[in-house]
Amino acid sequence: GETLRQAFKNAASPDKLFVGAVVQNCFGIDVTCRTGVEVKGTDANGNPITKISDRDPDVNGIEQFCEDPEYTKYCDSGQIRALYVNETESNGPTTARYFASKLWGGETYFLQADAHLRFAPEWDRLYTEEAKAAKSYPKAVLSAYPPGFSEGDPPYKGGTTGTRLCTCEFSKSDVEHHIIRINTGETCGAHADAPTQIAYIAAGFFFARAEFLTDVPFDPFLPWCFMGEEIALSLRAWTHGWDIYAPRKNLIAHQYRPGRMGLPKFWENTGRVFGRPGPGFNTQLQSISLKRVKYMVGYKDTTKESLEDLGHSVVLTDFQHYGPGETRTMEEFL
Repeated sequence: GETLRQAFKNAASPDKLFVGAVVQNCFGIDVTCRTGVEVKGTDANGNPITKISDRDPDVNGIEQFCEDPEYTKYCDSGQIRALYVNETESNGPTTARYFASKLWGGETYFLQADAHLRFAPEWDRLYTEEAKAAKSYPKAVLSAYPPGFSEGDPPYKGGTTGTRLCTCEFSKSDVEHHIIRINTGETCGAHADAPTQIAYIAAGFFFARAEFLTDVPFDPFLPWCFMGEEIALSLRAWTHGWDIYAPRKNLIAHQYRPGRMGLPKFWENTGRVFGRPGPGFNTQLQSISLKRVKYMVGYKDTTKESLEDLGHSVVLTDFQHYGPGETRTMEEFL
């Protein structure tokens, strides 16, 4: 609820702001809600002592926002569109982003962001102006990893220098199956005349004209993935003719929540649903979904023939609709 309050409170034009929220919560319906893995201390060898416990159902943030007298009018006017997904049916952020894109109602601009955000004053006007300042506008995407904030911080004002998403590496984690991970590089020039072009889109925040959704529709066939979506989205955007830029100033902040807080993760829930406790089963499912990304990017060991031999050709479902574009080549991107 607080993310919505901050978005509307700090918008220059709140009456023009529409929100599509995908709420993936435990509602306590026919299921006992559980925590994630909580770190309770350490043993004599310094290893973490962990525990998973029963917990109350999640708070309904949409309901909180709509019951606040200061913001009820935005709900009554249809500016809040919500899709509720019980956590037992959630497939991670990639599926949620696809659902969220379907809540678009024809608005001019589209902002994708994660939950737990704070917004700088007049963020909507400033992001619009920043997009228009990009050389390739209207086919320009603003994207960055937002800075973090903590509970108890003073009201967020924004304005810190943005960072550029311009480096990547192959993940060294077996859990992530050596997929390409995006990283930040240099900070943006504080006094640059225009946004700087970069190579990659951050899935947790980007801003563009909404034609992006028709040119580069979100891929519904990447369930259970946590890594891999950003390289796929970046490649698809580029080959469909969209250039990516780093906004010069940060106008939103995100509360990054470490695992030790014990908040439930979708990969833990996947194991519970399928009777395979722990994150390992989701890791197995993710390894199959990620073959779609690897095929798109051009991993030498992930060809159409190898997928057919493994019985995994299903990962190429509707690939012609959710793969690279034809405006520019993959070789130009790489």
